[in-house]
Amino acid sequence: MTAFFALASSLLWGLADFGGGLLTRRTPALTVVVVSQTIAAAVLGVIVVVTGAWSEAGPRLWFAIAAGLVGPVALLCFYKALALGPMGVVSPLGTLGVAVPVGVGLFLGERPGLVQVAGVAVAVLGVVLAGGPQLRGAPVQRQAILLTLIAALGFGAVFALIAEASTTVTGLFLALFVQRVTNVAAGGLALYASVKKGAAAVPEGGFLWASLPALAFVGLADVAANGTYSIAAQHGPVTVAAVLASLYPVVTALAARGFLSERLRTIQAAGAGLALVGTLLLATG
Repeated sequence: MTAFFALASSLLWGLADFGGGLLTRRTPALTVVVVSQTIAAAVLGVIVVVTGAWSEAGPRLWFAIAAGLVGPVALLCFYKALALGPMGVVSPLGTLGVAVPVGVGLFLGERPGLVQVAGVAVAVLGVVLAGGPQLRGAPVQRQAILLTLIAALGFGAVFALIAEASTTVTGLFLALFVQRVTNVAAGGLALYASVKKGAAAVPEGGFLWASLPALAFVGLADVAANGTYSIAAQHGPVTVAAVLASLYPVVTALAARGFLSERLRTIQAAGAGLALVGTLLLATG
């Protein structure tokens, strides 16, 4: 069950990143984040009311609020890093965030077997290579590396926090709703500040209403991925769930290959293969 839900998280996060990447080519990244998360919050709000999830309110919701505050900061740092440095450096470094939930799992006493340890190592290496690391070329700005590492730490923290935000299914609905509302509030403030400084909130031709379905998909896929990851982390070792859920860059690369006909570099294809081998070791270990 852990492997199934964690891999579902990878699939959903990978597709959400792919969709978000396409949308940010035409619409400011902050606007994409705020609109997509607002749609997700609205849908979750309806679910919370229908299921009566408000009854699950308790101290654990602070984990959801923390995840909602950390997520937008990590995302903004990541986008800024992509603007400053080569994607071939930034993208693989961003996957290092998996060290946070894995470290939490080890701290809490989890001790994966030898096969699973090998699976973790192979899968993480595969994810880094699937990002197409740039091994030579112009030097990278220190600021880009620092922002990427902050983003990775933030992404990993969200993994760890959302896994602690609930213990029941209805509680998970409420936790995800609170996380999304916090995301929208934090992202909205950042967007307001950006506009005040002169940045555009919509494309030159105006908001692309035809992109609403795609924005809804990105927001809902992201929510679903958080939910399936939380379930995976609650039903099995966090060390396994976190690594399997971190395979989403492989999904994004394959989606770009399938939908945009982008050719995978040899190193990316090798990384995808290693990620698959690591997945099998983790699932069977």
